[in-house]
Amino acid sequence: MYSNEPKLFTEAFTKDPYPTYARLRETEPVYRTLFPDGQYGWLITRYEDAIDALKDLRFIKDFSKLAGGNMDHEGIFTHNMLFADPPDHKRLRGLVQKAFTPKMIAGMRERIQAIADELLDETEGGDQLNLIDNFAFPLPIIVISEMLGVPTEDRDKFRLWSNSLIEGSNGEHAADMALHMEEFVQYLGKRFASVRENPGQDLISQLIMAEDEGDQLTERELYGVVSLLIIAGHETTVNLIGNTVLSLLEHPDELSRLQENPELIHTAIEESLRFNGPVEFSTSRWAREDLEFKGHTMKKGDLVIIALNSANHDREQFDDPDVFDIAREKSPHLAFGKGIHFCLGAPLARLEGEIAINTLLRRYPHMKLRGDKEELEWRPGMVVRGLKELPLSL
Repeated sequence: MYSNEPKLFTEAFTKDPYPTYARLRETEPVYRTLFPDGQYGWLITRYEDAIDALKDLRFIKDFSKLAGGNMDHEGIFTHNMLFADPPDHKRLRGLVQKAFTPKMIAGMRERIQAIADELLDETEGGDQLNLIDNFAFPLPIIVISEMLGVPTEDRDKFRLWSNSLIEGSNGEHAADMALHMEEFVQYLGKRFASVRENPGQDLISQLIMAEDEGDQLTERELYGVVSLLIIAGHETTVNLIGNTVLSLLEHPDELSRLQENPELIHTAIEESLRFNGPVEFSTSRWAREDLEFKGHTMKKGDLVIIALNSANHDREQFDDPDVFDIAREKSPHLAFGKGIHFCLGAPLARLEGEIAINTLLRRYPHMKLRGDKEELEWRPGMVVRGLKELPLSL
């Protein structure tokens, strides 16, 4: 261990974690530390180690297999594919996968474009734009709300509940999180009752009908899957849009390059996902048994977290990883994870990001950051990396 321990999870670290990651990759790539929620565990920072950990079935996602279900990880929001191991994982993922096929997502392009245009129409004539509030948040929440068949006017509630769950992962807002999660459960319960009476073509109706047809979806799993889709269905894209715009503003040559060559949007989004990805850390894994990993002895029940954004800056995998290059060649980044838990919504997030960024640049080619970059606030919590707000001058 260090004589001079790295300062993790501080405000300074949250603003710019990459120097600390570089130090850990060099000297202590599998590092035992105290996480913000009060648990000790292992933080993995190198790319190759991250790949191995993400694919290693000795690390499990369902903590109840170790603890008999007596921890908060057994809560109603964890009964979904993100927190499941085989064979439950395959069954739960299969129930929703058909809604996220590349063909289905490609068919949503026109609707997503229309939503982006409508949101920016509302800002027409102004000289300022709060990117997150006015654009980055509403776009994906409208999309996922329409997919699920829930009223778009409830989107502010979803934002409150989602923020509470995500930001509560640092252990500081447990009481607020408990209250908001109860509100979320009650909301979903009413929605499910309504859909059972009048099912439609939306994804919630499909999940409930699958449940009624004996497809082994329990009531708790229904809550878990739908809550995951609502929360994960917009969180990644909100932060992808915000982080991409910030990176472009910080690299004006790359911004001009994209404006002059909008067809580079595909590699630009991939580079943004690698350079300052919207998901900072993997969700929790636990050692299924006593084991050795990369020369370290881990005990059964040990917590393991992968620093995805650190792996994406590993010099052993990426040339000039601290350079933001929107035309970077094929990028095997880990922004969406790897293995069986690879993000189901990755094609949707990519499409939303591409449409959002190119539409914004066409509409406001001279946008600039309003205020000082150092005053920007990053969201707390142990999962996402995203700004609370990004004020722009148009």
